[in-house]
Amino acid sequence: MNKKYIGSTLILLTFSLLLYIPLSAQKSAQVKELKGFNKFIVQQMEEWEVPGCAVAIVKDGKVIFSEGFGIRDIQKGLKVTPQTLFAIASCTKAFTATAIGILADEEKIDWDTPVQDYVPTFRLHDPCATQHMTVRDLLCHRSGLARHDAMWYGSSYTMKDIFDRIQHLEPNLDFRSAWQYSNITYSVVGYLIEQITGKPWEEFVREKIFHPLGMNSSNFSFQETKTFPDFALPYASREGEVKELPFRDLANIGPAGSINSNLIDMTQWLLFNLQKGKSKEQQILSEATLSLIHSPQMVMPGPVQYDELLHSCYGMGWAITPYRGHLMVHHGGGIDGFASYVCLLPRDNIGLVVLVNLEGSPLVQIVGYNALDRLLGLNQAPWSERLRDQMKQYREMQEKSQEGALSDRKTGTRPSHPLQDYAADYEHPGYGVLSIRLEGEQLMANLNGIELPLKHYHYDTFEIGDIRYIVPLKGRKLSFFLDKKGDIDKVTVPLEPQVKDIVFNRVPEKSLKERSFLEKFTGEYEVSGMAFSVVLRGESTLVMTILGQPEYELIPSKGTEFQVKNLSGFSIRFQLSPEGEVSQAVITMPNGVFAAKKK
Repeated sequence: MNKKYIGSTLILLTFSLLLYIPLSAQKSAQVKELKGFNKFIVQQMEEWEVPGCAVAIVKDGKVIFSEGFGIRDIQKGLKVTPQTLFAIASCTKAFTATAIGILADEEKIDWDTPVQDYVPTFRLHDPCATQHMTVRDLLCHRSGLARHDAMWYGSSYTMKDIFDRIQHLEPNLDFRSAWQYSNITYSVVGYLIEQITGKPWEEFVREKIFHPLGMNSSNFSFQETKTFPDFALPYASREGEVKELPFRDLANIGPAGSINSNLIDMTQWLLFNLQKGKSKEQQILSEATLSLIHSPQMVMPGPVQYDELLHSCYGMGWAITPYRGHLMVHHGGGIDGFASYVCLLPRDNIGLVVLVNLEGSPLVQIVGYNALDRLLGLNQAPWSERLRDQMKQYREMQEKSQEGALSDRKTGTRPSHPLQDYAADYEHPGYGVLSIRLEGEQLMANLNGIELPLKHYHYDTFEIGDIRYIVPLKGRKLSFFLDKKGDIDKVTVPLEPQVKDIVFNRVPEKSLKERSFLEKFTGEYEVSGMAFSVVLRGESTLVMTILGQPEYELIPSKGTEFQVKNLSGFSIRFQLSPEGEVSQAVITMPNGVFAAKKK
């Protein structure tokens, strides 16, 4: 971060702390355990170069702290307040689990009934998982699916699209064998809610949760957030400076992370969870159902790094971890430009929320844990130092990994084809279309609207250049493969490290699916005394018929060439005269190449 920005931030923070003391700060000062907490937050924001932060704490049914720090808009110098909207990202998952809990209370859904019983079209790659997957499985992350975040991130898919495409995503573990985090399964739950209630997930959550709790500012899209008079802009640290990012549209994965909220609303959410499903004396969710949502369902694998945090489990939309001997129910969130943390200590009747507008910032945990230490009367653990050391180790590990990858590079090689030959659309049934184009002397890839510069690595492998998103893609290798004729017909990309490389097959040119273009190939042909005909079925399917044999569908390849379906090594290429008329068809078979004249 540049010095000018640091200086202006400190002036604003000091001004807000010393000269302007809002009602929420006056309330905070009455809690002796939080003495010095404001100063700690300001210091940590400076150390971690965070523009804006919002913190709220509830205890024994009351809001004891609710304050904004820093700035929500660097260019305009606008301050963070308790009303400032932030993206809460994956802290949304608990709302989706609560929505299912409400339906369970209404006996419209059962936690352990297969999803297929509610939506018969539900399909997964694994037939066993398809038949037995329940809403509990989806919510506690035991589907067997790897994350596959590059499938949805940035895409224009709807929740239904993700629901339909999930069957094409390869699992990396057996169904119910282990816990592994997934955003996609929460999108499936959102679509399931719509199918059961007839209402979009957003409408159901707004009606059943937001309205009863009085969460009147909370919403589901950055477009709605930007109509609000007080919202934070998203930022990230890039090359030593804090830079503004575009808002990320999360509609397709909404149930996993699209909610935007503020301290005013989130304190109502904390109180609802601590008051066993009640809000303003209204029982929104039964005590038994909320207890189930907060209860361990799957062990979260991983070593114990610190004495304060022991082994974790996952409930439904919440993680459950002992914190210094106290039961803690919590969840973090992160998306482009924002980080969040929501934490409950149910047995101590404490809840807190920390929101920041800096991508990937550990400040949310540092501030959250420090607040717990103070409220529990414990010594303050050095979380800032620990997490800084942890991040340093991670960066060193990444650098070593990159060095290892470069050692595999074969120098002195070049692509097998001119760069223009690689430019085309390639498609995977789950991930969609990967477009490759040539700009000057460089290949560019586009996946779901994300621009990816490519540079030659070796042979027919290219590397994604210097670009970073929440879904890390920098350094990933695209490898192109040739068919038996030496033409480029597919590209593989390691978009999900837990499974085999994702295979994108080359998409035929659009003209090969247009009726007006295909009609010219129809007619009678003859080769070596044998006659066959080519006819058009429907609007865009060519079929070759030979007397005494079954029909053969012709699959578009490129130019005027088609592969013969289910016959390996068989293809047919129609030759055109200068006037655009078909003169003959060249048939390639494993035993030779033959020319058939058109009658």
